[in-house]
Parts: sequence; structure tokens; C-alpha cells
Amino acid sequence: MKRLSLIVASLAILGGTATADAQTVQKYTATKSGDYGIPYTLPSTALDITIETTTTVRTPGEFYKYARRYFSVNDPIAEPSTSVEVTDVVINTRGVVNPQERYTVTFKPGYAPFMLLNDNGIPLSINTDKLYEPAENDIPAARAAQPTPLETPAARQALNEEIMQSQSTAKRAELAAARIFELRQSRNDLITGQADQMPPDGKSMELALSTINEQEAALMAMFVGTVKTWTDVTTVTVHPKSEDTGARRVVARVSPVKGLVDADDLTGNPIYLTFTITERPELPRNAKGEIVEFPKDGFAYCLPAKVTVKVSDMNGTLASLDTQMAQFGVVNGLKPNTFTDKKAPAYAVFNPATGAIVELGTVH
Repeated sequence: MKRLSLIVASLAILGGTATADAQTVQKYTATKSGDYGIPYTLPSTALDITIETTTTVRTPGEFYKYARRYFSVNDPIAEPSTSVEVTDVVINTRGVVNPQERYTVTFKPGYAPFMLLNDNGIPLSINTDKLYEPAENDIPAARAAQPTPLETPAARQALNEEIMQSQSTAKRAELAAARIFELRQSRNDLITGQADQMPPDGKSMELALSTINEQEAALMAMFVGTVKTWTDVTTVTVHPKSEDTGARRVVARVSPVKGLVDADDLTGNPIYLTFTITERPELPRNAKGEIVEFPKDGFAYCLPAKVTVKVSDMNGTLASLDTQMAQFGVVNGLKPNTFTDKKAPAYAVFNPATGAIVELGTVH
């Protein structure tokens, strides 16, 4: 998989891969030596946009001018061409460090609370070994081009000495056509049992027919041409900011020759990213309608915003995703003694992509 390096106005570009890398989970226990404090960082939600492009290369055969004469083929490939199109787009999210949201939670001594953090210091859980794995959309795998009929060993076997030595294209075409008709007759004789030397068993028969088919395909390719296709998969990682809401941004381009290129490479047609905040969360309020203040030394977590993300080109939408993003939400807090109550200490599990609580309960 390739990763495209992009510089997009007002979009911060981050490294990484399309799928979540294997995380190193680190366990931290609040102890006296650390003043019962554990530092951590809330996430910002990044978008991993994986783009599959299919490249198609069409090459005319040496005898394309004679395809109609010998085989009534009216539309052989007559001109070489290369085309590239987007065939799949997948959007995933993941959490990255938000340097503006660094905290230290200080617990009271007594019950020994612990936290699980990922290798970026983002909280995964408190007082439990449970982990939340955000669902990810499957990303495509790149597919290499298969050899054309003219790139197989059968192609060399199909060209007899007379065809190769002839200096006239018209004569070579005539000889190649004659050889195709010979191969077809041989296949027919084998199938009907009229061949002078029949294969001794079924496996030999299968091999003989396969050889004939491959040689015929190679010779026919010299008249009708060849088509070679392969796919490339590239992931572009984007970290949206508030000022980008509702704006259409170019995150990559598709060149008809080079495939996926950077956003500033004007040889390609643009691929756009648009995201819209559909619901912003609010901080909790008390019975008087007043916003509940962040608790002293509290544990911070995210209330993420709901967002709709779309990737499109000039022809329309290529992919869309309704998701949540931390940086457009708000930060709330839990009292630290929630997790140190000797009788009923709480536990919490977090979504590392959004910083939200996904499970909150009592340790049994």
C-alpha cells in the first residue's frame, strides 16, 4: 500500500496507515512514588482515506489491420492508451495525539487504580483490562497485473519459424491466421476423438487442450490487441479543523497516466473531501440549568461531535461516512474518587479514536 504525501490548505496531514497499527498497550498504576498521578493525552480524530485506482493499458497487436479480414473483428485495439480510474474509496477514523489536550489525573490513595494507555498516551481504560476496538471498514488490497497472452511461454511456442522469418507484415499475418485455424482444427479433432494421436489419459488431454488454447490466445492477441490492468491502493490521512467545516478541499488528484498524485499536481483530476458537523454535544447541566463545572483534578474525556464525511470527484460521491470526531466536541470530566471508592470502584472503557466513554460500570 502506498501513502500519498499531501499538502492541503488548512488540512493538517498526518502519517500512519489505513488500518489501525498493532497498539502497544501500557499499564500505569497510581502509586505514591508518582504522587498518585497518571499523565495522558486526549485524541484528535484523523481521517484515513484509502483510494483504490485501476490502471488499464491497451496495446494494439502487430496485425490489428488484418483482424477484420481474417476473423471479422471490426474493433481491434488500434491505438495504445492508458487510463486510470478510481474504483473504490474507503474512509476510516483513528485517534492521534492532540497536544492541546494533555492532562494528569490525580487519584486519592487507598484503592490502587490503574489506566491502560496506548503507545501515544491516549486512554483505553481505567480499572479494567477491557479494550474497545473501533469498527473499521475493510480496505482493498492492491492487485498486480496478470501477464497478457503475449507475455506467456505459449506465445513463443505459437510463433513458428516461418512466421518469425517473414519480412512482410501482411505475410506474417497470413501465416499467423493460418496457424490459428490449424490450432482450432487440432482442438476440434481432440474433442471429437479424431486426432491421429489421442492423449493417453484425461490429464494429458487437459494439458493438450490448455496448450492449444494458450497458443491460440497469444496469436489472436496479435490481431485484436491486449489489455492489462492492475490496481494501486493509497491512503491519505487528513486531520480536519473547525475552519474546514463545509468546505470542499482537494485531498488528491488522479492523473490519467501517473495514477493518484498529490493535490497540487494539476495533471490530475481532483478528489474532494467535505465534512459537515451534524450534531455538537453540550456539557451536562445541573437542576438549575447551569453547566456542571469540571471537577477538581478530574479525569478528562471527550464528548465527540457527530460528523458526515464525503469523498467525491467531478462525477459525484465516491464514499461517505457518518462518524464522530473528538476535536469538534467538548471535554467533560469525571471525579477521580469515582475510581477509588473502596466499596464500589468504577471502571471505564474509552474509544481511542474519539476519547469518548463507551462503557462505565462498577468493578466486581
